[in-house]
Amino acid sequence: MTKLDQLLHWFSDKKSVMVALSGGVDSALVAYAAYKALGDSALAVTADYKTLAQEELDSAMKICQEIGIRHIVISYNELQNEDFTKNDKNRCFYCRSELSEHLIDVAKKENIACIVDGTNTDDLGDYRPGITALRNNGVMSPLVETQFSKQEIRQTAKALGLSVYERPSNSCLASRIPWGQRVTAERLARIEVGEMFVKQTIGAKQVRVRDIDGVAKIEIGSDELYLFEKTNMADLFAKLKSIGFTSVILDSEGYRPGKINVIAD
Repeated sequence: MTKLDQLLHWFSDKKSVMVALSGGVDSALVAYAAYKALGDSALAVTADYKTLAQEELDSAMKICQEIGIRHIVISYNELQNEDFTKNDKNRCFYCRSELSEHLIDVAKKENIACIVDGTNTDDLGDYRPGITALRNNGVMSPLVETQFSKQEIRQTAKALGLSVYERPSNSCLASRIPWGQRVTAERLARIEVGEMFVKQTIGAKQVRVRDIDGVAKIEIGSDELYLFEKTNMADLFAKLKSIGFTSVILDSEGYRPGKINVIAD
């Protein structure tokens, strides 16, 4: 039995399922399997909670069109949650707890008993309080239960023809702000526009613009660092300062998940 067969089999005893769909490859594969196994009894839900980049929302919509799964977008404002905006080490816990409440509300309205997400085995090694919050609220992770790694997810998605198979991993815009520094709409906006500027100017696919007390710290994929040398950095710096950053620094080591946690310690 292939890994995909195992994933499809995971859904075999479920009457209906809701997939928390982010716009990335992990939840896309889960949505594909859910729809393949359950057809119209599978539903994808994406939360537009004001810290999700527009390109992630656009990706989620595109994925659902490719798969054919019914898709609902729910909207609410995380910035109204003081526990979230104060941005301590439990920010992701508060975020995912609030998300869970909204997902459960939709599940009740749709008469769906099982909610799943795209968490995979690679996600279990980092500090992820958000995963704890989801588990506390009964959200299940079929990719973990069927032992899918990130590499296996990408390989399977590519074989299935899902356009998102090589989409770089992403996270909410608030993850670009070090713990202890407040999350605001202004900071989120300049981070989102800043990352768009970096992608357009440098041509990198994996991009983070960290907002460290107004300083833009640019990280790109370690395999893309050579692009810094081929770019007119003065032009990029001017663009970033025009949207409110006070200065700009380049990370010569390249992007690494969880690096912002180290910065904030």
